[in-house]
Parts: sequence; C-alpha cells; structure tokens
Amino acid sequence: MNRGRQSAGCSAEGGGPPLRAPARRQRGFALLELLLVVALILILTVLYWGSGGESREHRQRTACQQNLQGIYMALKIYADQQSGRFPVVTGAQNSAEALDPLVPQYTVDTSVFICPGSKDRPLPAGESLRNHRISYAYYMGRRDGGASEAAMSDWQVDTSSKTAGQTVFSTTGQAPGNNHGNNGGNLLYADGHADWCAPRAPSSLVFTQGVVLLNP
Repeated sequence: MNRGRQSAGCSAEGGGPPLRAPARRQRGFALLELLLVVALILILTVLYWGSGGESREHRQRTACQQNLQGIYMALKIYADQQSGRFPVVTGAQNSAEALDPLVPQYTVDTSVFICPGSKDRPLPAGESLRNHRISYAYYMGRRDGGASEAAMSDWQVDTSSKTAGQTVFSTTGQAPGNNHGNNGGNLLYADGHADWCAPRAPSSLVFTQGVVLLNP
C-alpha cells in the first residue's frame, strides 16, 4: 500500500518537468517576438522622421509662398493709390525700410514678413518695420502687374542682377540667402503669383531701369 502510494507520488512528481518545459519554450518565443517588435518600431521611426522632414520643408515652402502673396495684397492696395507703383523710399538701406509704408496703413499682419524657414524673430503686430528685420528681399521700383518681373523673394545671396544659372540663394545652407537652407527660395512676381526657385536662377532676374534689390 505504501509502495503504491509512493509510486503514485513519484509518478506525479515525475510528470512535473514535462509540464514546465513548454513554459521555457514559450519564454524563448516571447523574447524573439519582442526583438522583432523592437526592430519594427525602429524601422517605422526612421521612415516616419525621414518623411516628416520632407513634409516639414514642403509646409515651410508653402507657408512662405502664402506670406509673400499676403504681402502682395498690401502692395496691391498701396499701388492702387499710387498710380500702380509699389513703395519707393528714398535712402532705404534694406527691405524693411523700403516696405515700411505698408504697416500699419495697408496691413497690420506683420507675421507675413517673417519666412517660416528662417530663424528671424516674430514682429510686433501693426508696428512699423523700420526698426526691425524682415526675412524677404524687395525689388524697389517695380510696378504692379508684371508677370515676369520679380517684386520680392526670400533673402538672396547678394543684391546684384542675376542671369539664368547664376546663384540666387545659398547653395551651402549657410548665410546669406539661406531662409530655406540650400534648397532654394520663393520668388513673388509683380502680378501676385509666387514660384519656387532652385538656388540658381532658372531665368533672368535682371533689373529694369530704376529698380534696386534690397536684402533684409
């Protein structure tokens, strides 16, 4: 009787290890699955941030174009009252001084004068531009309506005329002309449309008589 009980007890104990073995295999599979999940997360993170960088740059380009077109609305109202001529300020040394007549008479939204791709500080709303820095260059002396004549642009590498193929914006990502790094910049034309431009001019940006380019 005792041997029978002991045998039964040994049989029960002897059955224990086979029940624990699957648990060890399960832990092994769980570790492998965890490693696969971590690897997948890393891959997705790289893909997300890579595409996020591109979409962020695209958003900045679009917002920059919208800023320039917002400024054009103020330029247009000004020109309608000045025989079609955009602001001309005698002795202006930079684009902020030349565009100062627009604020606050023709617009109080000074946020449009700061490129979202630049590191320029926001401007006080409705306050004169004269004592501040803006992000955009201005072709002083233009008239309203010229579809092929640039009226404004992102900060340029210099204030000279440029023929096709010459450098307009930074090719290194360093200042000057690097509102958008080394990717190029936006050009606003005198009829109100804005186009993206590579660092080198796709066509002529030569001045007509009486026009000067003022950088920020």
